[in-house]
Amino acid sequence: MREEASDTALGGAGGKKSGRKSKGKSEKAAAAKAVPPAESRTVDFGEAAPEAAPKPATNGTHAETASNGSHPPAADLKDFTAEQRSLIEKLSLNLARAAISAQGAIAEQALRQAERPAALSPDPFHVAPALNEVIGRLAAQPDRLMRAQADLFTRYLDLWQASAKRAGGEAAAPVVTAPKGDKRFADPAWEENAVFDVIKQSYLLTSDWLNGLVAEVQGVDPIAKRRVEFFMKMLTDAFSPSNFLISNPVALREILETNGESLVRGVENFAADLARGRGELAISQTNFGLFEVGRNIATAPGKVVFRNELFEFFQVAPTTETVHEVPLVIFPPWINKFYILDLRPENSMIRWLTAQGFTVFVTSWVNPDARLATRTFEDYMVDGVYAAVEAVTRQTGARKVNAVGYCIGGTLLSVSLAHMAALGDDRIASATFFAAQQDFAEAGDLLLFANEEWLKELENRMDAEGGVLPGQTMADTFNMLRANDLIWSFFVNNYLLGREPKPFDLLFWNSDQTRMPKTLHLYYLRRFYAQNALAKGELDLGGVRLDLGKVKVPVYVQSSKEDHIAPARSVYRGARLFGGPVRFIVAGSGHIAGVINAPAANKYQYWTKDGLPGSLDEWQAGAEEHPGSWWLDWSTWLKERSGDQTPARDPAQGAFEALCDAPGTYVKIKS
Repeated sequence: MREEASDTALGGAGGKKSGRKSKGKSEKAAAAKAVPPAESRTVDFGEAAPEAAPKPATNGTHAETASNGSHPPAADLKDFTAEQRSLIEKLSLNLARAAISAQGAIAEQALRQAERPAALSPDPFHVAPALNEVIGRLAAQPDRLMRAQADLFTRYLDLWQASAKRAGGEAAAPVVTAPKGDKRFADPAWEENAVFDVIKQSYLLTSDWLNGLVAEVQGVDPIAKRRVEFFMKMLTDAFSPSNFLISNPVALREILETNGESLVRGVENFAADLARGRGELAISQTNFGLFEVGRNIATAPGKVVFRNELFEFFQVAPTTETVHEVPLVIFPPWINKFYILDLRPENSMIRWLTAQGFTVFVTSWVNPDARLATRTFEDYMVDGVYAAVEAVTRQTGARKVNAVGYCIGGTLLSVSLAHMAALGDDRIASATFFAAQQDFAEAGDLLLFANEEWLKELENRMDAEGGVLPGQTMADTFNMLRANDLIWSFFVNNYLLGREPKPFDLLFWNSDQTRMPKTLHLYYLRRFYAQNALAKGELDLGGVRLDLGKVKVPVYVQSSKEDHIAPARSVYRGARLFGGPVRFIVAGSGHIAGVINAPAANKYQYWTKDGLPGSLDEWQAGAEEHPGSWWLDWSTWLKERSGDQTPARDPAQGAFEALCDAPGTYVKIKS
């Protein structure tokens, strides 16, 4: 569910240095004092490139050599002023420091990698078979391929002509422009400098052509085509000129303005991220030292009232004198930690719900290690959902609860509801789903990773790690889904510009990944993503065949318009599987910001409509748009199903003895 960190997080690639200490800090400070003010040494890459240094005074020999058409001799340092020599020396020193630091970091990485198991496969996602199918189809249509090549050549001719006009002093419109919102080429130097403008447009022409060529292929397996499209986009994004020092005018300008200090800082950042990833590059998305769970994020007060091997359960302290009789229990995804629901007080859903008069319980899943490698999906249902419902009813004395499931936590809740319906267990009075899928036929980009060959590679990887999937692997997978926003923007900012990423709580959470137990994770990917067994009525747990049509409790289903992990179309298909009354809504934004949208922010919008016609397109045709947060609509719906008012419940006065203060201990276990 990590998508977005891209929705609001992408100020990172411009952040200033904000806290990481490097080994050469004192040396940097000394160098900085000697560097003249920026206005006296700024290089403007938006104009013609200036000379590297002022020309020394020429003597007759130099003039005579130049008049003969040959190049003048290289300037000697004695011809420069003391200040100029100092700047050149500092630049040379910093370049040498950067080179030495880079060599050390790469050597350390090589040593760490030598201690690891050999690479499992040169093609772990098995793109090659899909790519062969697409290329074979293109080869079978030579006329179409020739037309595509001719079109690319024509567009390059247009670019060359426009560049020639510009070189001659004429105005020339760009042949191709970056998509709206593409931050890679936002700096004016990409347009104002003719050389970098050509580099940028050449890249955009070629990448658009490659991606378009794949997208237009017909007669191939749809999943194979989607896989090739996805990895072609990854490839072309990786080769953007903004990602390379020599072709990024912003990075080159930064080097000259700081006399190479930015390059030194960038290499130090690179080395620190390698060390943090234990030999694998773990790109920092924020300043991790500025956040601490329980201190300045995940601060909603409460008590942990229950704990077992899989989760801790905390009851949030009430903020109203009375509360609704039916308590609310939340099941976040175990792929991430729960505190996306409680980052800051002003956008905390947990705090907002207590302010609406609900008694709120939150499931905080453990970050599993090898001891839990064999725990199953059924275990997470029985020792997770069932255990939590039992704990709430005992703690509060209430006979029923309302339940919420977010992302994979919603899939688990759906399964549990079907299981309860089969057994006649009616303790869950209503269910709410945030960005959760039950029908995976049109699931998001993660569906591309659910082929059997990749699952076998994944199983081998987990076996090599003792039966769990490392948290960094999960982070890398989700980051790949939005590579420009969650990988390359930070690569440029941290390493090429030598800056620190901005402090941002959402990206701290985004990087705080959990491990996945082997048996549970493979079951989820195979039975849900690959086989879509729940939607087909083919899923059995505990000897019970699960049928969502038998779930008759009221259901509220939230989806997001721009969600690429749980697309609205996929969520809608799942909503139509339930047998009882369903309220379906679409919120603005994506997988995170579409859910975490406090009313006080007055952002985005949502759409509502009664009934569930045959397709999302039909539903959208008559849907009504509302400004702001969908939380208000949900609160109204939830209050109608939460009973009368009762005195507020003190977490320390329930049936269970409080184990510790919220947010508990499980959430603090690092991967």
